[in-house]
Amino acid sequence: MSGICDGRVVIVTGAGRGIGRGHALEFAHQGAKVVVNDLGAEVDGTGSSSGVVGEVVDAIRAGGGEAVANGDDVADWEGAQHLVSTALETWGRLDVVVNNAGILRDRMLVSMTEQDWDLVIRVHLKGTFCVSHHAAVHWRELAKGGQPADARIINTSSAAGLFGNVGQTNYSTAKAGIAAFTLVASAELGRYGVTANAIAPMARTRMTESLFPDMMAKPEEGFDRMAAENVAPLVTWLGSAEAKGVTGRVFEVGGGLIAAAEGWRRGPSVDQEDRWDPAKLGPVVRDLVEGSQAPSVIGG
Repeated sequence: MSGICDGRVVIVTGAGRGIGRGHALEFAHQGAKVVVNDLGAEVDGTGSSSGVVGEVVDAIRAGGGEAVANGDDVADWEGAQHLVSTALETWGRLDVVVNNAGILRDRMLVSMTEQDWDLVIRVHLKGTFCVSHHAAVHWRELAKGGQPADARIINTSSAAGLFGNVGQTNYSTAKAGIAAFTLVASAELGRYGVTANAIAPMARTRMTESLFPDMMAKPEEGFDRMAAENVAPLVTWLGSAEAKGVTGRVFEVGGGLIAAAEGWRRGPSVDQEDRWDPAKLGPVVRDLVEGSQAPSVIGG
């Protein structure tokens, strides 16, 4: 198999099902060697199964590609280190990390438990950090040795992280954090030959089927806009050598749509060059709010 990622070594976390599975298969189709990582847990993070990982590996190998399975917990420090080592020990290199693993524990803020919060933040945010850290350490060592990488980190944010979503304070916070993490990683790792970008995917997965049943329903015929595999082409391109000049960006992607997300930026402002009297701020703040655009809502 050959394509735009020919010879590159890629880690895809959460690759047993849904969007991650689509990433792994497309990377392999485009010539990459893939470490397929997944705990095989339920959507809420409970349980585990090695079967889903093996199925993806078998599908890649059946198509003539190269892949190995990995069942490490991405949010475990040593597990993430072993995941990175799996790529290096198997193929002697690592070019791309796709942080895709995630779970849901949706609750309204007043009903959310400490465990609901901690588990979602752990898998999404800590998991993204742990795997990226260990990969970045490897790439930094290459650069110090005079062999800078041409490497990629591709993170998974969400429309919930960019715009917020009712019932998902934990998930939205984690995904917003991943978007910010991506900007900082891009700024820090460029010197080592590493780019960092993120996606906010729109697709039918175990996480979205129950949240948006009408939007995610599979059509009886024609193009299935919400098919999970539609997200993979952009991610695969971002992982290719051709994407070297693109970094620090977040893209919404789903179906045939790709949009460059625009983050926080300064809007209308006023500076009286002295300390404000709180009693006088009412009309000032109201004028600023009225003269600025309201935050976008999920779905555009």
